Amino acid sequence: MKINTDSQKIEEVLTRGVEQILPNKEDLKKLMQKRKIRLYLGIDPTAPKLHLGHTITLRKLQEFADLGHEVVLVIGTGTVLTGDPSLRLKVRPLMSEREVERNIKTWERQVGKLLDLSKIKIKSNRDWLLKLNLKDIIHIASRISAIKLFQREMFQRRIKIGETVWAHETLYPLLQGYDSVFLNVDLEIGGTDQTFNMLIGRELMQKMKKKEKFVLTCSMILGIDGKPMSKTSGNCIWIEDSPNQMFGKIMSIPDGLIFDYFKLLTRIPLTKIEKTKNLNPRDAKAKLAREIIRIYHGEKAAVKAEKEFERVFKRKKLPTKIPTISIKEKDFNLLDLLVKTKLASSKSEAKRLILQKGVRINNEIISDWRLVVQIRKNLIIQVGKRKFIKLV
Repeated sequence: MKINTDSQKIEEVLTRGVEQILPNKEDLKKLMQKRKIRLYLGIDPTAPKLHLGHTITLRKLQEFADLGHEVVLVIGTGTVLTGDPSLRLKVRPLMSEREVERNIKTWERQVGKLLDLSKIKIKSNRDWLLKLNLKDIIHIASRISAIKLFQREMFQRRIKIGETVWAHETLYPLLQGYDSVFLNVDLEIGGTDQTFNMLIGRELMQKMKKKEKFVLTCSMILGIDGKPMSKTSGNCIWIEDSPNQMFGKIMSIPDGLIFDYFKLLTRIPLTKIEKTKNLNPRDAKAKLAREIIRIYHGEKAAVKAEKEFERVFKRKKLPTKIPTISIKEKDFNLLDLLVKTKLASSKSEAKRLILQKGVRINNEIISDWRLVVQIRKNLIIQVGKRKFIKLV
């Protein structure tokens, strides 16, 4: 495929949703106009689901592929065994290879919603990282100062609060950096949380390949609670959320995030996005929700999800479809019932939800967490605004 050297298109790819390009944007732009470059994005499979935050870098990867460049998506099946310490005040639990296999089962299907896999190669970094022997690891480690690794901001923050920095965590940026060396790339893409790791890769490239590597950091999105989107926070909008789930979650985001969501999570031209600032927040969110659902589920699903949202939240009616569960017991302690129906993850969470007046039975607010519920058919339990279950 011939590369597209149009200056305006390259400028857009290097600008929209981009926080920083190191060492500089101008030299990368010149290189992209001169020849086909090789670049990659790495994602560690720490969970079986991808959220909309992941789509920012995935979309950027596709944009480079559409310009005709050689693009690789690296699934970090090797690096994930060490555990990325980025933005973590405590050590990340080590994962087994079995857990990794379970997590990546549906990844190709999920990334396929965004990527044209005929233009992009998918590789697994355990294919080369797990083949490294002790001599290889020493050779890589000898290229990077230990002082630099321990001066990492997250490690310094841990030390200040009395948390431990484990030796294996300092290996992570070296292993991720070696991905760049093995693939012999010109550019690495990642979120701003990956800047340190990517720069270690740049230094390894310079010392082991005598070659420059550019680093492009993409903006990171905040979750529905206004905090960084992450699986541990439970504030994610997942790629494979149902249309109704997506619509409800997007309608709940803080008003201040609307423009960033449009800019980072959709393909709508920036000139049109600017016009959404004239809409009232509710209409702007509805437009945003329709666009995002259209990307992952199609136009019909987007229209249907909006109608369902109007039905439940504006007209205060029950959802058209409510999940059902059969319970044989004649009565059930409310806390246990919420856990059994998976409306709460634990008794303590169930109690908190009840005390916050977030639990309803047949549309009546329940405030007594000691309540024993008499089980009968068609009893509808609601938690929060979006979780319903019907007993059958």
